[in-house]
Amino acid sequence: MPTPEADPERHHHHRGRTTRPPAAVVRQARPSLRQLFRVASVACGIQFGWALQLSLLTPYVQELGIPHAWASVIWLCGPLSGLIVQPMVGHMSDRCTSRFGRRRPFIVAGAACIAVSVLIIGHSADIGWMLGDRGGVRPRAIGVFVFGFWILDVANNVTQGPCRALLADLTGKDHRRTRVANAYFSLFMAVGNILGYATGAFSYWYKVFPFTLTSACDVNCANLKSAFIIDIAFIALTTYLSTSAAQELPLGSSDRNTPFADEEPGHSSQAEEAFLWELFGTFRYFSASIWLILLVTGLNWIGWFPFLLFDTDWMGREIYGGEPNEGRNYSDGVRMGALGLMLNSIMLGATSLLMERLCRKWGSGFVWGISNFIMALSFLAMLVITFVNKSLGHDSPPLGIVIASLVVFTILGIPLAITYSVPYALISSRIESLGLGQGLSMGVLNLAIVVPQVLVSLGSGPWDQLFGGGNSPAFAVAAVAALASGLVAILAIPRSIPQKPRSFT
Repeated sequence: MPTPEADPERHHHHRGRTTRPPAAVVRQARPSLRQLFRVASVACGIQFGWALQLSLLTPYVQELGIPHAWASVIWLCGPLSGLIVQPMVGHMSDRCTSRFGRRRPFIVAGAACIAVSVLIIGHSADIGWMLGDRGGVRPRAIGVFVFGFWILDVANNVTQGPCRALLADLTGKDHRRTRVANAYFSLFMAVGNILGYATGAFSYWYKVFPFTLTSACDVNCANLKSAFIIDIAFIALTTYLSTSAAQELPLGSSDRNTPFADEEPGHSSQAEEAFLWELFGTFRYFSASIWLILLVTGLNWIGWFPFLLFDTDWMGREIYGGEPNEGRNYSDGVRMGALGLMLNSIMLGATSLLMERLCRKWGSGFVWGISNFIMALSFLAMLVITFVNKSLGHDSPPLGIVIASLVVFTILGIPLAITYSVPYALISSRIESLGLGQGLSMGVLNLAIVVPQVLVSLGSGPWDQLFGGGNSPAFAVAAVAALASGLVAILAIPRSIPQKPRSFT
């Protein structure tokens, strides 16, 4: 993305002039692959926290007293904040004139908010106890938990969009480097997942941090609190590594890289008021291929979100036959689910290393479609495993059932790696030709992610209860959505034209 050089006066814009300076004049030096690698490392810290959130918080909120049918509603903040916050942050970062750059101030602010929010979540039981909670259902702790959880989701959305946009800024119109940068991002997400899920699966953190065990906070709670303390240190480290490597140039008033932005600095308040019009106004610039990418993304996330919400809960309920706060089976299943998600992340990382080669050989659309078929088959396999395990009727699951479940979790790492990389590379390369800011473009893509998440958050609990409880009905819908997204990706998205290999420095 164009950025001004050291002498901005050389390219001064007069009022009403709409042409941009030549790209060769304002473009900063192309970053090396090592720099892109370091910039992408922030994904590791973000995903470490996400891994803890995804593996531990749905079971934990049920232990606080939220019924299973309503546990998914707690997650509603994620898509709602993504619907509003991430596009707004993308819009603001496209126009940010801070001397620290466009994206880095938002990344640092988001990381700081993540640290505060996980402290609130980890101490929710203690705060609830101080406010008078006693007994099995702890309404005050639930209120504190939800408050911290919603701050965490907002902070995640503040951070992730600028991270993606920063990589798109640094790679510019080089589509191959864009794919490589997104593969790095996906790789670091995998590493963060591995470390986060391994942290969540370890059941003796309360011995490492003995002060976390209190009258209100039992062993499971203390392990959660300890894991979030580690998360704070980890995200601080990766944020520093990423932002110190980016070397962003400050954005001058002459470089508002969106088709709507030709106003001067004094009109910034008018620009903010026009934000929603600008966001939805970008739709008229979209080609059919962009709409197809958004459609596949939407179907894709109707498939993914039930799994991300209920993966460890499925292992605790359907495989281990447990219930929250009723014996050890449920907590044992949750920890085994976290182990499965760690294996999933190892597969995700391995797939990320092969991403560029696969997309260059077969085309991004085809690779995306095949991965969605794998995803659909995996969800069907989970339904079969659930049925077989119930028919056996054991108090604890046979070893073969546990192994089969772990294998499915592992295989799902392949399509998850592609979901985390290919759509962003596809939308970034197509948005670039329209002259839209990358922050705004990532916000628009995010709309195709969060709308399905809202539907799943509101509907999955009642839908599961309609068929007698459990997680299988939601996984059945996920399998159908994944199959549909695969068909659209293969039949409608044109294969990317392979670029000739070039040397990177």
